[in-house]
Amino acid sequence: MSRVRIIDPRFKLAYYENALILSEIAANGTTDSSIAEGIAAEGLEGKLSKIKVGTAASKVNGTTVAAETDNGVNAAVKHTKAPTELASSVDGSFLENLTSSDLYKNTKVRDISGSFRWAPFLALQSSDSFLTMMLLLSKYRMKSLPVVDLGEGKIENVITQSAVVHMLEECVGLHWFENWGTKKLFELGLPISNKLIKVSEEDSVLKAFQMIRKRRIGGLPVVDKSRKKAIGNISIRDVQYFLTAPEIFKDYRSITTKDFITTVKSYLKEQGEDGPNSHGVITCRSDDTIKDVILKLDAEKIQRIYVVDKEDRLEGVVTLRDIISRLVHEPNGYFGDFFDGVVPLPENSRV
Repeated sequence: MSRVRIIDPRFKLAYYENALILSEIAANGTTDSSIAEGIAAEGLEGKLSKIKVGTAASKVNGTTVAAETDNGVNAAVKHTKAPTELASSVDGSFLENLTSSDLYKNTKVRDISGSFRWAPFLALQSSDSFLTMMLLLSKYRMKSLPVVDLGEGKIENVITQSAVVHMLEECVGLHWFENWGTKKLFELGLPISNKLIKVSEEDSVLKAFQMIRKRRIGGLPVVDKSRKKAIGNISIRDVQYFLTAPEIFKDYRSITTKDFITTVKSYLKEQGEDGPNSHGVITCRSDDTIKDVILKLDAEKIQRIYVVDKEDRLEGVVTLRDIISRLVHEPNGYFGDFFDGVVPLPENSRV
């Protein structure tokens, strides 16, 4: 099995989180290259991950800044307007303003590359077995695997968890799949755990993204005031709406998870777009068959489905990885000592 340096898709979360900070500088028209160089020198991820949102305000060069570092020292983030004023002061495309700043232009992939679980990323060759692919996408927690041609020095394709589940959907009607597909979730030991990480509808959406990042998960449910029923889902990819939806960015420091979900739905409707965020939370029951769950996951193009009881109270979550893991078993010594310290992490990794 080969190893190449491919960027984990989870870099998007760190990138978008950092962009929230960078956006205040960009929106204010600050293009001081020394700021960009300073952040690049330390590592964007390392510098910005210290900043907490919503803390006591301090004065920096006569400017009020609501941010502080982990050790309680006020962070010196230079700007002259409050976040909502910054957002409303941007003419035209917000992304256009952001991408025109020197800070944005001078930020490199390496500055945020310490936020993924594996680096370098693992890759497959066409000669690798199907079992190897399935184990990496399940037990070894890879979301996607590049298929490389070492002779040509190129990436031929990328295999994702979603692609595997879609492949399973196309096996409907085959004897082996119909035999396995009739099993109920609880018969397969799903959901794996009832210890579900969740956020309240009254929590800030920033708290939700911070939890996703801290727990290194793909998403979590938003629950009602009783904390028993799900009203929606927030996934890692939803951070994009801070940048693309002005009405969300304007209140990004204070918007609740409930209002975030509602606003995203309205935004997608206005844009004529359809997708997971356009619908309500997708659920299933523990006595549903694995076949039905696979069909639902594939049809809705989602990464996870929440398990509820007869009264719609949350019981757990089933992910694409969970489903793939129920199809394979790793033979003793299959990878040898491959995973024993031979996958180096980036210098600035927090893992």
